[in-house]
Amino acid sequence: MITAELYEFIVRVVEEKVKDIKVTREEFDQLRRTVEKGLAELAKRVDELAAAQAETQRQIEKLAAAQVATEKRLDQLAAAQAATERRLEELAKRVDELAAAQAATERRLEELAKRVDQLAAAQAATERRLEELAKRVDELAAAQAATERRLEELAKRVDELAAAQAATQRQVEKLAAAVDALRIQVGRLSETVGFTLEDLAKDLLPYWLRGRLGVEVESLERKIIELEGEEVEVDLYAWGVLGDKKVLVVGEVKSRIYEDDVNAFYRKVVAPLSAKMGVEIIGILFGFAIHPRAETRARELGMHAVTAYKARV
Repeated sequence: MITAELYEFIVRVVEEKVKDIKVTREEFDQLRRTVEKGLAELAKRVDELAAAQAETQRQIEKLAAAQVATEKRLDQLAAAQAATERRLEELAKRVDELAAAQAATERRLEELAKRVDQLAAAQAATERRLEELAKRVDELAAAQAATERRLEELAKRVDELAAAQAATQRQVEKLAAAVDALRIQVGRLSETVGFTLEDLAKDLLPYWLRGRLGVEVESLERKIIELEGEEVEVDLYAWGVLGDKKVLVVGEVKSRIYEDDVNAFYRKVVAPLSAKMGVEIIGILFGFAIHPRAETRARELGMHAVTAYKARV
């Protein structure tokens, strides 16, 4: 295919060749042949150019298709990039949240570390206290051993007194049957030999009350009192003075005192008597032997557990 531009170019060439030239027939034929040959070559060249143009068009079409594919791929890449950016934004937000959580965790760890230090200090103080208590327990154990030895001695003495009392009682009975006139004298002798634990408490506790508690009492006596509609007999009863106020002393006497004895005396006597009288009640349990738990429970209830050897102090 000859384009308009190519055609005009050929015409200009021909015109330039024949312009102002006069030729013969032979020269004209030769010129025609030359032109025809040139035209044939030109046509061949034009065909080659057309083929090249077609090939170029095909290449352009391929390039256009490739361009479309490239643009499609670019669109996909752009979408992927947008998705990536959104993901990065989400990750950045998550990182900020994790950073805040990490900061909170670090603050919590600092608080826990501080608490651990405090607990360690408290533990050290507790261990020191336990060492002191262990030492005190050892001292109390030694004192308890001494107390038990003293109690054994007292128990032995009581047994001896009981045997003497039994022998005396038998002797008194014999003498009473034989001589009425000697009954009073023998009775006085029996009272002297038969010195009971309650008599011992009445004799020793006023001194103990004065020396240990600062309470002055004249004497202690057995007394029946009415509590919550019932008559209750107490072994020791006396009004006393502590400083400038009146107090009431009540006590129970038993050879061996246990925790249950303390609870029962507080429940039956001390608590209702305190509610009834409206004054300070000093509750005392007096005996030869007192269980350690009984002493502890008495202190918890605001009472006093006193043994005969302590009352002599």
